[in-house]
Amino acid sequence: MTQATGSAGTIRRTVGTVAAVLAATTLLGGCGPKSGPAAAPRTSPTPSPKDALLDAVPDGTEGTFRFTGKDASSTHAGRVDPAAKAFEINSTIPADSDGVTAKMSFLLIGDELWIKAKFSGRPGLPKFPDKWMKLDRTKLTNSGDIPTYDGADQGNTGPLIEAATSVEEQSPGRYAGIIDVSGENAANALEEGEAAALGEAAKQVPFTAVVDPDKHLASLTLKIPAAGDRKAYDYVVNYAEYGSAPKITVPTGAAATKAPAAAYEMLNS
Repeated sequence: MTQATGSAGTIRRTVGTVAAVLAATTLLGGCGPKSGPAAAPRTSPTPSPKDALLDAVPDGTEGTFRFTGKDASSTHAGRVDPAAKAFEINSTIPADSDGVTAKMSFLLIGDELWIKAKFSGRPGLPKFPDKWMKLDRTKLTNSGDIPTYDGADQGNTGPLIEAATSVEEQSPGRYAGIIDVSGENAANALEEGEAAALGEAAKQVPFTAVVDPDKHLASLTLKIPAAGDRKAYDYVVNYAEYGSAPKITVPTGAAATKAPAAAYEMLNS
């Protein structure tokens, strides 16, 4: 694969960023509150604000839906199709210190996996077909970082809400409170080392959330404070079109191709 000097490290960092997002999805997707103690029958007929939020987290019964999100280094958008055990995630990584920008997409249906990748900002960067490239998992040396479907909550909202130390319903469907992201599950929703870098501030992260009229979670926003050379930013997850988003299907015809050797070289680097 021909690359400009210094770009190989940039590509590795970019792929690593997306892989970290996907690995976090794998780790936390099945750890939502509805499969744990929070799903036990409650003695009170009126759930607490925190329980109401946890009940709104998607659990796979809502049909196909869309999601968008933003973290410290990239933005994401896609769909989740629980019935097909499928998701599509499209990530945009802004220019880094080398001036390279990237757009990467993963499509997973059961055990089948496709990828799209586009890099720009410097000459000599790898070029790939603008199609879904089918991957052979047996050729991925870092396949542990590429997930299998593990739950509908791709934005990891369940573990984050579970870590809330205070939750208040300010008006119907609108919530605010504090989340302690220092615990393992909540910390894993952020980039590696980010929660630790926050120090004591990790225990006092403000958040807001919105639940739609159908009692489905519409948005969760964490106000992540600055830490060291990291700027303050909003960690945002939006869920929408529950049950009405298009179902995810296998790409065929001109929309798909086999992944070339360069794609495996990139992912395995």
